[in-house]
Amino acid sequence: MSFNNTNTDILVVSNEATFDLREPANTQPLRQAGAFAAFTVDFLIYPLDTIKTRVQSPDYRRLYTSNGTVNRSLFRGLYQGIGSVVLATLPSSGAFFTTYEASKTFLHAINPLLPSSPTTPLIPLPILHAAASSTGELVSCFILTPAEVLKQNAQMVVRDASSSSSNTQASDGNATRQAFNKFRSNPSQLWRGYTALVARNLPFTAMQFPLFEFLRTKIYKSRERQGLRSGTLLETGLVTAFSAGSAGTLAAVVTTPIDVVKTRIMLAAATGSGDEGQREKLIKEMQAQGKDAKAEIEKAQQAARGGRAGGVAVGREILRTEGVKGLFRGGALRGAWTAAGSGLYLGVYESGRRYLERRRVGDEGLAPY
Repeated sequence: MSFNNTNTDILVVSNEATFDLREPANTQPLRQAGAFAAFTVDFLIYPLDTIKTRVQSPDYRRLYTSNGTVNRSLFRGLYQGIGSVVLATLPSSGAFFTTYEASKTFLHAINPLLPSSPTTPLIPLPILHAAASSTGELVSCFILTPAEVLKQNAQMVVRDASSSSSNTQASDGNATRQAFNKFRSNPSQLWRGYTALVARNLPFTAMQFPLFEFLRTKIYKSRERQGLRSGTLLETGLVTAFSAGSAGTLAAVVTTPIDVVKTRIMLAAATGSGDEGQREKLIKEMQAQGKDAKAEIEKAQQAARGGRAGGVAVGREILRTEGVKGLFRGGALRGAWTAAGSGLYLGVYESGRRYLERRRVGDEGLAPY
């Protein structure tokens, strides 16, 4: 599952980590600390997500550039839309865990044992767990999609440069309300991009965690050969953070084309719910800025078609009009925040897990270190 929604990507990490990293017996404090850490990290990196959404938007040049250079509007209202994601995170996380546990129990129950080895299941457990995780992701994304659609459309609400920071035309709440108003006539549009969100999150997780485990194991073995392995919480945190950040960066960059398609579909969902007045307003804005209205409107219409077309069609349209470079818009930003978010979260999570595990062992009368 994904917490990007601020970065729907950090919650992928937090959900997968909870069952993948061997928790100690008493996990309630760790889950609470993990949830707090996820929210904190997500809040800190949210501005990068906002900039990424704007860069991936088909309106990027029209709204955020002047004479070929980036203008200040790109960096205004960087926390617009965060409220909708915060509200959706807890129920989507709960749905993920509930569905995952139920699916895992069901798959274990129907998985037969090999006749030649009564203790060996026919289907390997990692495959069952991956299937259960994917099922949980499908349910979680269904809850997250409306929040992600609102978030990305709120991120695109243009703030008034003459407004002060305390009295803006589009504060976070106001921007979210403006985005929501676009869907009043057709609320079902809030689920546009569900398939694209799932298509991004599943391969992201599938790539990140095997690579994360591989890198972490390699680093530990290398330190053991060099006689540098200390087993301290600091070493655990640093090695985990580096491995998770590196794996997350690669997975984020590789899945950027899917993320771009997702962004276009979700932004176009609001366009598809609008009226003809929006088109006239757009024409006047572009003419006032001295821009080629015909070319820009064609792009806007292509974006609107994206709200109704499938992900493959949208990807082909981006490739046709913008080339390969267009499919990787925002890839560097996405890689940077995933490195920071995954590294910080999993580093803190794994250090906390080890700390609680050692404290529990110490309470049982054994050496904690």
